[in-house]
Amino acid sequence: MQNLQNELINILQHEDAFVVDGQLNKNKIIEKALQVDPQLIKHLIKHDTFKTHFFTDVEGVLVFDKIKFQRFVNNKSFLPDSYTAFKNKIGLTINDGTTDNYITTKNDVVLAWPHKDCVLEGGQTKEDQKRNEIFWNETLAPDEIDRLLDPKVFTNWKKYDQQGEHEVTEISENDNLIIKGNNLLALASLKKRFKNRVKLIYIDPPYNTGGDSFMYNDTFNHSTWLTFMKNRLEIAEKLLTSDGSIFIHTDEEEISYLKVLCDEIFGRENFVSQISYERSSVAGLGQGGYFVNTGEFILVYSKQQSSFNPVESFQPLELKTMKRYNKIFKNTGNKTLVKEFESKSNKLPVKIFKHEAYEIETISMSKPQERFLEIKSEFIENFDLIFRPFLIQKENAFQHEVISNMGGGLYSMEYIPSRGKNKGEPTTLYYMDKGLVAWLKDSAKKDGTEILKSTKLSNVWSHAEIPKADLHNEGAISFPRGKKPERLIERILKIASNPGDIIMDFFVGSGTTSAVAHKMGRQYIGIEQLDYIEALPIERLKNVISGEQSGVSKDYNWNGGGSFIYCELAKYNQTFADKILEADSKEKLIAVWQEMKERAFLSYQFDRQSFDERIEAFKTLSLDDQKKFLLEVLDKNQLHVNYSEIADETFGISKEDKRLNDMFYANI
Repeated sequence: MQNLQNELINILQHEDAFVVDGQLNKNKIIEKALQVDPQLIKHLIKHDTFKTHFFTDVEGVLVFDKIKFQRFVNNKSFLPDSYTAFKNKIGLTINDGTTDNYITTKNDVVLAWPHKDCVLEGGQTKEDQKRNEIFWNETLAPDEIDRLLDPKVFTNWKKYDQQGEHEVTEISENDNLIIKGNNLLALASLKKRFKNRVKLIYIDPPYNTGGDSFMYNDTFNHSTWLTFMKNRLEIAEKLLTSDGSIFIHTDEEEISYLKVLCDEIFGRENFVSQISYERSSVAGLGQGGYFVNTGEFILVYSKQQSSFNPVESFQPLELKTMKRYNKIFKNTGNKTLVKEFESKSNKLPVKIFKHEAYEIETISMSKPQERFLEIKSEFIENFDLIFRPFLIQKENAFQHEVISNMGGGLYSMEYIPSRGKNKGEPTTLYYMDKGLVAWLKDSAKKDGTEILKSTKLSNVWSHAEIPKADLHNEGAISFPRGKKPERLIERILKIASNPGDIIMDFFVGSGTTSAVAHKMGRQYIGIEQLDYIEALPIERLKNVISGEQSGVSKDYNWNGGGSFIYCELAKYNQTFADKILEADSKEKLIAVWQEMKERAFLSYQFDRQSFDERIEAFKTLSLDDQKKFLLEVLDKNQLHVNYSEIADETFGISKEDKRLNDMFYANI
């Protein structure tokens, strides 16, 4: 026994997987044995004695006896007792905490939760709130998932413009779209047509608070909510352009989980910001608790950080800025190469030139208020040459290398940045008396007779910055809770998109994103699955087309116009779900069941013959319980018709719908 134990020690002591703090660990060996770890099995099976003692030959296959091996390792003569398999450190770890995979030293941290490797079946609408959620495992049920996420048939097409509602005859690349249906299925249907084409996604998903303000199933547990979000965000990421971005609006309930999930889906390196949005003030009655929750968060991720270039906001140049930028280069003179070297800190080739002769004129700021137009004219005339010198408060290593090679006077440095938006492009910086020169042209632009200065935003947005006005009735629709102000969406669209870009919101709610995108000249796609789509977003967009004047309308001289196309995911099992919910008597519900038996797709777990044999017991249930049961037996993966089955007469797709769907999916 002792010799066998020593041999095992010799075999395993150099394998990191079995070592803790430099010592072979009994608990780690037992743990790996119970897991039938391939690395352990590989070592044991090579050794004839271990092979004889701990493996059984079953028709030519060696079977590991992990219980016998566990008893062997647990013998008190083998290694000192190991009370814990964990390192003698405290910290968040990537795996099981037994090796040096601490978050502080790794970048590949991911969030794990039950059902992460699954896709949720069903729609997460009001009717699903009391049901037990069903998950399809990505490995064990690929066919079910493929069917669930197969492109769907669209139906009930309508076009809205200033002349009213019309039939849809053509579908163009530039049409605005509003789609009714489960947003996971709609996203999957849009994926091929709009892959890499959406510039900006803004979503305001259910917060998982139980508030249920938009009638979503807003009471998932953490695991279900995370799976719900993961399924949708994975498709959303594929829709974004290389320079696109996503803004996800949430609150404190799930922000921590959501942040780590997004790091995994979009890449930690593509995280842009976590904006704190103050939706209201503390003032007012009826707000319980000492710390009143007035804030929400907006997570911002880019598709590809190196390509993401937020659109800068510009304001007319103010006098206080002119007072700082009051120097003009009249003549930079001849320049002489002083030094050429490679930076030790940035590993960059650097050339430093000294300007032997130069003139600098100072713009007179006497009586600036009275002479504002005269000063402004001088700024416009000399725009490209206006600068301000400033001292560097804290030199970094690279700046220290450069400045140490300069004396007094004017110098310029030529180099190629290794990062930032000018990465790989030749860049010149100017230094005067060892301080940097800041050019006005680098932070402003000339627009006719105006100079506009770039304004930067912080990641804290107060309710004072984003006035809400009559928010309840904004868009000429009344919705008291959950509606986001047009000013908020306007700010996001200005930051992350340009006119003509495609904007998407797949939790369209009251329609704020689509309404603001319409007024700002963006193309948009909105998805909503709940029945208020007609009363809220559709009605709101009709009002926008008619020229309603709330929100940001006046800022964009909005007088109406434009159009959008509305369509729905073609229902199949969803039709039976609707009939179940609408039934107001047991007799009508039994009639629905008779129809379901003949035509509906039922859950594979359901035995209809056995149910029919017990139909009399079913009739004794309350109407509500009968509805819940029949909703449960419907196959939620067959709620809608797949485009691949559009020709199947079972589904009754009209000739015109077939033509429009073929046009929508053409060349895909």
